[in-house]
Amino acid sequence: MRFSEYIKDKILICLLHLLCMILLMGFFYITGYNRNAAALILIFWWIILGIWIVTGYYRRKKYFDRAEHILENVDQRYLLGELLPASPYLEDRIYQELIRRSNKSVIERIRMLEDEQNDYRDYIESWVHEIKAPITSIQLVCENHKDEVTRQIGLENQRIENDVDMVLYYARMEKVYKDYMIEETDLGKAASEILMKNKYYLISNGVRGEVECPDFVYTDKKWILFILNQLVLNSVKYKSENPKVHPYIHIYTERYGHGVRLIVEDNGTGIREEEMSRIFEKGFTGSNGRNGKKSTGMGLYLCRRLCEKLGIAIEAESVRGEGTKMILTFPVSSYLSKM
Repeated sequence: MRFSEYIKDKILICLLHLLCMILLMGFFYITGYNRNAAALILIFWWIILGIWIVTGYYRRKKYFDRAEHILENVDQRYLLGELLPASPYLEDRIYQELIRRSNKSVIERIRMLEDEQNDYRDYIESWVHEIKAPITSIQLVCENHKDEVTRQIGLENQRIENDVDMVLYYARMEKVYKDYMIEETDLGKAASEILMKNKYYLISNGVRGEVECPDFVYTDKKWILFILNQLVLNSVKYKSENPKVHPYIHIYTERYGHGVRLIVEDNGTGIREEEMSRIFEKGFTGSNGRNGKKSTGMGLYLCRRLCEKLGIAIEAESVRGEGTKMILTFPVSSYLSKM
């Protein structure tokens, strides 16, 4: 709050005092009151008025500065009404009570929406678990009756399963802490498991997979498998269209200090330089996704959000027409520090 703003707010009171001074001087003039005494009264009046204005300004400024400090440092700002400092002014107390009543209504509305959202999330999770049963049954039928038709059905069934998994992980994303199980994870086994899971998809697209991951990390294996699966699916989806290029996916690790980088490298179409800063945004498909790839723009967004929850850094390096590297940087590992 600036002093000029405070003066503008008090302008009517100042004008009232000025009018009273003029009327008093008129009274003194009519009654023949001593001019020096009248001038002295005016001087003291102005001094007292000035002191009142200045002290009032500093008191109000101190109060609002404290309120602003509380607002800046509290996590849940809608609780400001409960945290405002006490004030001797009736007007402030009335405003505080109005804010409290308003915030109470907002909090009740937020809780109602959260309950609705939780109910919807629980329904989605239960639906996903129910739909996985027929998906597994279809996969078993395809495995037991192998021919060209069942192979195609199996591929489409795998796509359905991947999309269903994405729905499940998106629903659980905000409450991932409830599903944590941090344990020693063999990145080589995890990468091989993902390639095996998508073997028919890789074969049908002529993509060769390689794994060189001798390192271990401490993380949640299930969430890492999901992230790796999304990265592998993207590599296959955006493989090179050049018939002279033999598509491949190379998953390997690199050490740095006591940490590990897991790299998923391909020789696909790559990403345009101007799009690199946006590939992890929700719903961003880019030029590759708009070229008949039917991209949702959710895969990399989910990967980034889950990596944030797991404390893993994710970044991309790419050259248009040459390929892409997706790099997962795991934090310091006590496993490696023993080696």
